[in-house]
Amino acid sequence: MVRNDTDVRKEHVVSSRIIYKGKVINLRLDEIISENGFGYIKEIVEHPGAVAILAFLDDNTILMVKQYRRAVDKILLELPAGTLKIGETPEQCAARELEEETGYKARKIEKLGAFYLAPGYSNEILHVFIAKELEKSQQKLEIDEDIRVEKIGIKELLTMINNGEIKDAKTIASIFLFLNKLYSAHTS
Repeated sequence: MVRNDTDVRKEHVVSSRIIYKGKVINLRLDEIISENGFGYIKEIVEHPGAVAILAFLDDNTILMVKQYRRAVDKILLELPAGTLKIGETPEQCAARELEEETGYKARKIEKLGAFYLAPGYSNEILHVFIAKELEKSQQKLEIDEDIRVEKIGIKELLTMINNGEIKDAKTIASIFLFLNKLYSAHTS
């Protein structure tokens, strides 16, 4: 069943203010009055958006990056990804981040889709791209990045997701978005 906007409760924003302005994110407090008259405060993380890239070395092998993530105090295996810069299109960001993080350029970059990462508290949208016809270049890591590139087959990635070895949501969702597109193309 398809729902429309009249099926859900609406909110009225009474006030909105930025309480923290950072390099990558802002934190905003919205004072809300719901349709049923209840008032509350909502904390919103404002984010400029980001990209993730499924970079194919061949039909079955994807470039992954392994890096330490301070927020979770763990080394994670993820798709190459990064935040949009001011004035940058998602396609430009994908090409830039792919080269910076993996040391590869792509002759073909195609948008796969987009989704919100955590709409309960953030407006961040993630644009997912497929990169093919890769050519070796050079990593251009930022000062705070220490990234190792891994070459992993799709079947192995699925096993790693199922075993809990890959815990990054953007990576899991992007891989399944790709597999769904592949499956849909073969069954239609």
